[in-house]
Amino acid sequence: MDPDTKTLIREGIPTVMNPLDRHALEAALTIREQVGGDVRVVSMAPPTGKTVLKEALAMGADSALLVSDRVYAGSDTLATSRILSAAIRKMGALDLVLCGNSSLDGSTAQVPSQLAEMLGIPSVMHVRRLILDDPRHLRIFQRVEMGMVEMEAEPPLLLSFTKDVNRPRYTTFLGILEAEAKDMTVWGNQELQLAPASVGLEGSPTKMADLLLRKKARQAERLEGDPEEAARRVSDRIYQLGII
Repeated sequence: MDPDTKTLIREGIPTVMNPLDRHALEAALTIREQVGGDVRVVSMAPPTGKTVLKEALAMGADSALLVSDRVYAGSDTLATSRILSAAIRKMGALDLVLCGNSSLDGSTAQVPSQLAEMLGIPSVMHVRRLILDDPRHLRIFQRVEMGMVEMEAEPPLLLSFTKDVNRPRYTTFLGILEAEAKDMTVWGNQELQLAPASVGLEGSPTKMADLLLRKKARQAERLEGDPEEAARRVSDRIYQLGII
C-alpha cells in the first residue's frame, strides 16, 4: 500500500488472472459447450490487464473487453461495480454474469452482489456446483456455514463461484495462437460516460483512514569467555524472555 495515497501499489507487480475468476471462466466455457452461446470476458484494469484477457481468450473465451481509464484509478468495490455494470449494459443482452467469489488482492467479496444489484438481476454467491437441465433452467448448489443449499433459477442471473466448482482447463498452444485473432475491445470513460464524481477515489465512499507500518529490529548480544558460563547465561536469558 502507498502510505501517501492509501491505494495499492501496482507498479512492479506481475499481472495475473484472479484465481477464482479462472473457475468462473471455466464454468462459462462448460455452459457454452453444453448449450451454446458466446463467452465474453470483461475486466476493469490498467492497460496491463490486456495480458490477462489474452490468457482468457486462449482458454477459450470468444471476445474480451478491457475497461480502463485514469479516472477509474482508486475505485473501491462500489465504484468498481458501477463501472462494470455500465460496461455490461453497454455490451447488450446477456443471460448469465459469472464472477469469482472474491478477488485475490482485496478479498472483500462485495463486487458480485453490488454488480447484480446495479444490473437489476438476482445473485447467488458461494456456488460450488452448477447443473443445467436445459438452457433456461439451472440447479445451483450454494455453500453455507453448516452445509449446502440446492436451489433452482433461470436467467438472467449473476453467479459467483468458489474454487470447489470445477478444475480450470489448461491453456493449449493452439489456444494461444487462436487468441491472437480474437476480438479485444478497450473502453474508457468516453464510451461509458460516467460522472467523474461517481468513480475513482472521488466516487469511492470506502477509504483507508491510515496506514501504520510495523518496524522490526534485532538486538544482538555477544557472549565471550568460558563456554559453560556462556551457555548458562544463554539459558538464563531464554528463561527470562519466557521462550521456555
